Amino acid sequence: MLRLTTDMKRVVTEQRLAFVTTVCPDGTPNLSPKGTIAVWDDDHLVFADIRSPGTVANLKKNHAVEVNVVDPFTRKGYRFKGIGEVIVDGELFQEIMRFYRGRLVDTAKDKMESLIRGFVLVKVENALPLISPAYDDASPDEQSIRKHWISYFAALNER
Repeated sequence: MLRLTTDMKRVVTEQRLAFVTTVCPDGTPNLSPKGTIAVWDDDHLVFADIRSPGTVANLKKNHAVEVNVVDPFTRKGYRFKGIGEVIVDGELFQEIMRFYRGRLVDTAKDKMESLIRGFVLVKVENALPLISPAYDDASPDEQSIRKHWISYFAALNER
């Protein structure tokens, strides 16, 4: 059984943005960003269904899911493959909602809670590191790569 490592949990907790892939009925991938990704326990991730009709519909037919979370500054992260379960009511729904009440930190938190239609609980069965090819060179280290991307995004922000 796969257990999420301390570093995997750290990356998910720090980033909070994931890209989730499900399988459409015609077999093609559906990729969707999720800004509510969180660690649920040692072998599950969870995200809220706020505007995820395609993701939820796909998961109801095919439970296969992949979640990618990457730190844009270090260019490192993880890909999590597993089984997604849509939770729309019951005690588990209420338990996850209580968890999210503690996570919703923006000014629209009350509005956000009312928009949550359900949650997707992902049982992680496999996890692999995602590491930029920039690390393939002998010279770049994490600190220099981080510095480069912080500078890059700062310049974009100034536009």
